[in-house]
Amino acid sequence: MIMRPLVSLKAVSRAYKSGSLVVPAVRNVSFDVLAGERVAIVGPSGSGKSTLMNMIGLLDRPSDGAVFLEGVNVADLADDERSWLRAVKIGFVFQSYNLLARHTAIENVALPLVYSHMGDMTNEQRLKQAQGALQRVGMLDKAHNFPAQLSGGEQQRVAIARALVAAPAIVLADEPTGALDSRTGSDILSLFRALNHAGQTVVLITHDPAVAAQCKRTIRLHDGAVVADETHLPLVPRREIAR
Repeated sequence: MIMRPLVSLKAVSRAYKSGSLVVPAVRNVSFDVLAGERVAIVGPSGSGKSTLMNMIGLLDRPSDGAVFLEGVNVADLADDERSWLRAVKIGFVFQSYNLLARHTAIENVALPLVYSHMGDMTNEQRLKQAQGALQRVGMLDKAHNFPAQLSGGEQQRVAIARALVAAPAIVLADEPTGALDSRTGSDILSLFRALNHAGQTVVLITHDPAVAAQCKRTIRLHDGAVVADETHLPLVPRREIAR
């Protein structure tokens, strides 16, 4: 059976104006992401990977080409339609966690449900679903802690739970281990592997080849263009093998 791509980019380019200059950030990029894949988009600073993530995540529109999500050309949708799709279909994880300081972990995780198709849920229902997401990332015991009471790794786990709470089709993680020490970063990558093994589609955006090596597929960018698209067996850290 032929699977339709979850995400499909067709000759996508993105350029920005700087005064009288036009600066290309992404150049004629085409690739598909299938449901259940774990993909790394890797490249040095300035290679266009964050711009590419923003277009996949419906935060930006291409200057040329088309972006399809589950077969729908999202570049042609109105802003409110894109916002709804983004809330329902896409979970974001960022390097800086982006947790609200005055809200507990469970309140942070429940927040996307207010803006998604589950916006008509009661507060009790939202908190129950948030509990389930926290449990998936091993943070249920810290549900009522505030971000300042959590370590960096714990805050990132809460951020991942927040990305998962609305059951998105795809999780986009932008340098998710960049603010963490190597051991904690390895634990977060192990969590992404476990989520992917359970069926979650994951795209990691990173400058680090060691992080990319944890994925089954690596898309390499240079100067805004794809220079390699490789499928391989992901490397497993020695510490994880020892378990």
